[in-house]
Amino acid sequence: MKRNIFIVITVLLCFILQSTVFRWLAFGGIAPNLLVIITATFGFMCGQKCGLWVGFFSGLLYDIFYGNVLCFYALIFMYLGFANGYFKQIFFKEDIKLPILLITLSDLSYGLVSYILLFLLRGRFHFLHYLMHVIVPEIIYTVLVTLILYPLIRMINGKLDGTEKRSEDGFA
Repeated sequence: MKRNIFIVITVLLCFILQSTVFRWLAFGGIAPNLLVIITATFGFMCGQKCGLWVGFFSGLLYDIFYGNVLCFYALIFMYLGFANGYFKQIFFKEDIKLPILLITLSDLSYGLVSYILLFLLRGRFHFLHYLMHVIVPEIIYTVLVTLILYPLIRMINGKLDGTEKRSEDGFA
C-alpha cells in the first residue's frame, strides 16, 4: 500500500514539476521529460505490470492536459513502462549505467514515436532538424535530471522494500 501511495505521489509530483518548474527552466524550449524517467524507473525497478500502470497514468495525465487525442501518450508511456519491466531481472540497485541507458533509450523511443505519429504522417519530413533540435537536446537534459532524480527514487524504493520485508516477517 505504501508503495502505491509513493508511486501516485511521484507521478503527480513529477507531472506538476514537468508542467511548471521545468517549463520555466527550459533551454531553447526543451525541457526534461520527467514522466519518461519515472515510467522507465518504475518499470525496471518494480517490473512490467508496475511499469505499464505507471506509464499509462503518466501518459493519461499528459493527454488530459496537453494532448489532442485521448490515450495517445498513455499508450506510448504504457509501452515504455512495460518494455522497461523486462529488465527487472538484470537490474542492480548499485549500478547506474543500466538505468541511464534505459532512460536514454526510452526518451529516444518516445521522441521517435512522437515524430512519426505527429509529424511524419502529416507530411513533415524534417527528421534531422527534429532529431538535432528536439530529440537529442531533450535526451541530454533528461539524462542530466536523471542523475539527480533516479538516486532519490531508488533510495525511497529501497526503504519501502525494507519496510515491506519487515511487515512480511511480522516485525513491523
